[in-house]
Amino acid sequence: MIPTMRVPRLNLVNKMVITGVFILFVFWGELLAQETKDELLTLDKIYSGTFRPERFLPVQWIENGKAYVRVEPSKDRKNTYELVRYDSRTNQKSVFISADQLTVGGRTLPIESFTLSADGSKVLIFNNSSRVWRSNTKGDYWVYDFNSKKLSRLGKKFKPSSLMFAKFSSDRRSVAYVHDFNLYLENFASGEVKALTSDGNGKIINGTFDWVYEEEFGKRDGFLWSPKGAFISFWQLDASEIRTFYMINNTDSIYSQMIPLQYPKVGETPSSARLGILDVEKEKKHWIALPGDPRQNYIPGMQWVDEDLLLIQQLNRKQNRLTVWKYQPSDQKISKVYSEEEPTAWVALGYPDISANGWGNNDLKLVDDRKAFLRMTETGDWRQVYKVNILTGKKTLLTPGNFDVATISGVTSDQMYFIASPKNSTQRYLYRTDLNGKGRMSRVTPTAFSGVNLYNISPDGKYAIHDHQSSRRVKTVRLVRLPGHRVVKNLVENKKYAEKISSLALPEIVFQRVKIEEGVEVDARIILPYNFRKDKKYPVLFHVYGEPWGQVSTDTQVGLWNIMMSQKGFVIVDMDNRGTPCLKGSAWRQSIYGKVGMINVKDQAKAAQKLLDGNHYMDRERVSVWGWSGGGSMTLNLMFRYPEIYGTGVAVAAVSDQLIYDNIYQERYMGLPQENKKPFIEGSPVTHAKNLKGNLMIVHGTGDDNVHYQSAELLINELIKHNKKFDMMSYPNRSHGIYEGKNTRKHLYTLLTDYFMEHSFPGRNK
Repeated sequence: MIPTMRVPRLNLVNKMVITGVFILFVFWGELLAQETKDELLTLDKIYSGTFRPERFLPVQWIENGKAYVRVEPSKDRKNTYELVRYDSRTNQKSVFISADQLTVGGRTLPIESFTLSADGSKVLIFNNSSRVWRSNTKGDYWVYDFNSKKLSRLGKKFKPSSLMFAKFSSDRRSVAYVHDFNLYLENFASGEVKALTSDGNGKIINGTFDWVYEEEFGKRDGFLWSPKGAFISFWQLDASEIRTFYMINNTDSIYSQMIPLQYPKVGETPSSARLGILDVEKEKKHWIALPGDPRQNYIPGMQWVDEDLLLIQQLNRKQNRLTVWKYQPSDQKISKVYSEEEPTAWVALGYPDISANGWGNNDLKLVDDRKAFLRMTETGDWRQVYKVNILTGKKTLLTPGNFDVATISGVTSDQMYFIASPKNSTQRYLYRTDLNGKGRMSRVTPTAFSGVNLYNISPDGKYAIHDHQSSRRVKTVRLVRLPGHRVVKNLVENKKYAEKISSLALPEIVFQRVKIEEGVEVDARIILPYNFRKDKKYPVLFHVYGEPWGQVSTDTQVGLWNIMMSQKGFVIVDMDNRGTPCLKGSAWRQSIYGKVGMINVKDQAKAAQKLLDGNHYMDRERVSVWGWSGGGSMTLNLMFRYPEIYGTGVAVAAVSDQLIYDNIYQERYMGLPQENKKPFIEGSPVTHAKNLKGNLMIVHGTGDDNVHYQSAELLINELIKHNKKFDMMSYPNRSHGIYEGKNTRKHLYTLLTDYFMEHSFPGRNK
């Protein structure tokens, strides 16, 4: 029996006081709970570092996939790093190279990247790097020798941070690298350094590439050892006739400094490229005689098959014909293995895709004991994979069916792993099929991992690092065993980050397919305002890209800035028009050829109109649009050509005139302006600037080596000419990414936020 407690009788005043305190306590508790559960974001919070997910640093597979090595903080020494080995079967951890072993003069070396010799006896460590255009590819190289337990720096005769792409010879006695546009060979034992080329000077470029090859073909490392180490093959570019574009640095000195850039504008003749073979022992060199004018053809790929066989990819100036050649150094014979032509489009090499690991690896995957290679092609209705026999040129279709292959992820002796998503282009999954062309494909990614899945597959194909995310789940990483996808170990669970995200006032995210004219169906990802109500009207913010190099409507994690803007009352929409790399068939992707700035802009506007008409909660009076790079160009075109739809726009780093962008990109998708200049003009935003009616903000970095600040100034002149009012923000010496310098990114997104808030009045929801 529970005893009762006698409670004294309370008078009315006391009751009222206690009741009031209780109500206040409950109300305050609810406020605290609401603040804890539904936190509102600010830019200060976003850039405070509070919302920082755990990163999984890249790994290097060793022992054919039986283990992998990664960089980790040292447990024994603070603020230092070491290399750690993990067994793939058990994920058992052991120190590979300790921080103590990487210590020179009392200082432990930082590790930016590393490579192992083929036999695992030596490790190359890269650090002290400096940027060459997009990437930090110039720096210092150190060699750790497991046998001697010694650590030494390469290229001691050269100034620090000046070596590029160091690679071991197969006998591990030497390393080759690039310094100041020339190739060098350094002997480990003697320390002797030999110059393998001597004519490199910036206009003649050996073993690396000029700006446009790096930007548009992803080419940086320009030389290769043959499998047994007798030869080095390398690219040589002659950029002597490429005109110089000058950027201006006005802030680092009281007098301006000119920054020269080799930059071939659209219509300008490309650099001349040729391939050389160096006989390392005999110190002799000869050039490979590829057919065709070297100034009207590109060489985006070269790889060794065996000691006496090279595969070379050659692409014509218009980039609509690819030829794969085989070359034998012993007799200097060259013959055609494979050719592919697109009469009304372009031949794609790297196939930009949200699931592709790395940028611009144009190598052909070798299979069947290196007797054949794999080629993704779009000559049919779909992007499919063929196996091509190197000796006979015979082609075998490996992926029959009405679906697109996004990318090839890996191969084994009898299987090919690839990424596809036949039913939903916003997602990506791993599949496999037989290399003989007779097997049926099967999905490897379990259904539990809905969204976008990336894989780094081991050389033996038995294991993979699996990276997963979706619009509803934060990024996680695990080691899995293939083909069953059994989880060996969860590597990054991001539990704290997931908890932090879940504490936010999160919006609802919906995916919709918008049907427009000509039977076109556009994917749209819609982020609804927090506490969304259908009976209210909200301002709409379209985020756009719309060119062949990117897809934005994807089932991936939503960024913090988008979450913040949804909390402020915006509907945020990402859509992908024709011409974007969606998995919707070759015709979808290739329809933009010769129509950049036209068909893609029309699709975006028509889909936006359809969304606004069909969703009454979207306020047609408060529609904004923004984008970066190609998305900046799209923003300008939408603002100028469809002012009845878009009232406010922010264009970041936009190409305003297609005739001033680089030749490889623009000619790939538009053809040559010498043959037909009209589409370049019609698709350029500057042509239509006179039609501006709404609020426009132009944002550009003055140090943008990709889309030059010239682009902004040409547009500004045109707007002034037609007496159009606009806003602008230039970021001194910032590149295309506009991130250099303290507080730059926060300042940029503060600018964006304030501009949309000012012109959309989200606080006045109807």
